[in-house]
Amino acid sequence: MTNANDTDHPNDRNGTEGTDVPTALVTGANKGIGYAIAEGLGTKGLRVLVGARDATSRDEAVARLRAAGVDAHGITLDVTDDEGVRAAAAEVEQRFGRLDVLVNNAGVSGPFDPVTWTQDPTSLDLDVVREVVDVNVYGVVRVTNAFLPLLRRSPAPRIVNASSSMGSLGRQPGPIMAAYAPSKTFLNGITTQYARAFADTPIIVNAACPGLVATDFNGFAGDRTAAQGAATAIRLATLPDDGPRGGFFEDDGVVPW
Repeated sequence: MTNANDTDHPNDRNGTEGTDVPTALVTGANKGIGYAIAEGLGTKGLRVLVGARDATSRDEAVARLRAAGVDAHGITLDVTDDEGVRAAAAEVEQRFGRLDVLVNNAGVSGPFDPVTWTQDPTSLDLDVVREVVDVNVYGVVRVTNAFLPLLRRSPAPRIVNASSSMGSLGRQPGPIMAAYAPSKTFLNGITTQYARAFADTPIIVNAACPGLVATDFNGFAGDRTAAQGAATAIRLATLPDDGPRGGFFEDDGVVPW
């Protein structure tokens, strides 16, 4: 199979040529909601960087996006790998010069009871908590900070963090998920702190809830399509300069903290 990460593409033949084209990086974009976000941004005219660990699925996603007319490129990215994230940022700088949109979509649930679909806090393995938080929270911080210098070069930088209403302390929907749900609460808190730090800058950061989407993440048990789940993230990624900052949103509006 041809490696789409290296395949020649009209907008990637001369290093940073074409940097006037807005560029979006979506982590975990090789499948599911992440792929739908990448596709949606691509159809809006953005150059899309498909960030993913697995080379085969990443290249297949890039090939499908290109077949659909999207200017897509593969980026090797493991959000838990400090050195790898820094290398990815260096690659994006060398190839494209700047970054306009960052969608921190990569996430994990951690193992749960296959019958009750729960993570019982009374018997929770702390290693599971560490693994989930490393991806869902530390990974967001790791990637955001590594790509921040490139985002600052954009005239209208946007950051979207993929959260979940399961992290809402006010709503608390779904089954007990003692590792996953608190990781999203943590992520929501980090999102507000980034928004405060960026208050006097062009960078707009928000959190998006996709709803219960049918993906392999939940055994395809959701009642929404990936495209439906991607809609809020796409909207937040393309906000005007006077758009909301530091909020938590879904299709119907604001999600309570």
